Amino acid sequence: MHRLTRVVRTVVGIGTVFLLLGPQPVGAQQSSGSKASSSTQASSAKAPSKAAVAKPAPKKKTTSSVARSRAAAAARARRAAAARQQQEIMTPRFKRDLVGNLVPDVRAAAAIVFDPTTGEVLWEENSNDQRSIASLTKVMTALVFLADEPDLTQRVPVVGADLRKASVTYLRAGERVSYDDLLHLMLIASDNGAARVLARTSEGGTRAFVARMNDMAHHLNLSATHYTDPSGLDSTNVSSAYDVSQLIAFAAGESLLADIMRTEEYEAHTSARPISIHSTNKLLGSGVEVRAGKTGFIRKAGYCLATLLQMPQGSQVAVVVLGAANSTTRFWEARHLFNWVVDRPQALVVGENQN
Repeated sequence: MHRLTRVVRTVVGIGTVFLLLGPQPVGAQQSSGSKASSSTQASSAKAPSKAAVAKPAPKKKTTSSVARSRAAAAARARRAAAARQQQEIMTPRFKRDLVGNLVPDVRAAAAIVFDPTTGEVLWEENSNDQRSIASLTKVMTALVFLADEPDLTQRVPVVGADLRKASVTYLRAGERVSYDDLLHLMLIASDNGAARVLARTSEGGTRAFVARMNDMAHHLNLSATHYTDPSGLDSTNVSSAYDVSQLIAFAAGESLLADIMRTEEYEAHTSARPISIHSTNKLLGSGVEVRAGKTGFIRKAGYCLATLLQMPQGSQVAVVVLGAANSTTRFWEARHLFNWVVDRPQALVVGENQN
């Protein structure tokens, strides 16, 4: 009995040992397989796929290409803005006066339409305001110079003082130029050096010449007009739209000056070379018949224009625009004013703005 019990215990013990020891190798194998699997996954994760290698990353724009794109966009925006501004300038503006007449509404500080035959102011805005007139001064310079009855074929020297800070000039010191060519340079190309030469070489020199300019203004009853230099570069040369309208009409009565002021192109000749010039008056050749005209600009004056235009009805009108914001505006405003006068009703309600 005891012997049988020992045998059972022995068998049971062996089974127990087997049960305890048997799973160990299996567990070890599983652990080893798990590590291998993990290693394989890690290796698989590190290796990039073929698709990833084949698809290149998008290229970033370089700084220079971005700058070029921005510059092109800015240029397009500027062109669009300029086109809108041009269209706006080309479109006439109107307003109602105190009694209901539809009259021009100009984009300028002052303007006038004057009939020199009847002496009637057909329309005006701020026409009596005294303003700087820039190179419109040269119309008076030409009148005073011709009043001395000079020999226009005479050649006179250009000196350094004539050109100092002249802004616009085609002349060179040491050259000799005829009076006729100096007049053309001054009135067509608005050459400031030419104006100074004319004044300096006239009787009494520049100071006496400017005094005669003021005497002529007084003689013509230009009460708002005063000159301090012959070119108009001095901002203290002043006048009014009303005075300038009378001056341009008077100057057009001098056939030589009228011919010069409606000349689009000209070739002057100095002792050293030819000089090709073009008129600063963009109304010439634009379909409007210009009998005389002169432009002007300095910062204080703004862009100015004085012109005598031929009406289809046979009469003439002086149109003056002072203090426009840019060169294009002064010419289009003059056209708008001229067209309004041509097309306006023959009889406006009494009470229209008068000078």
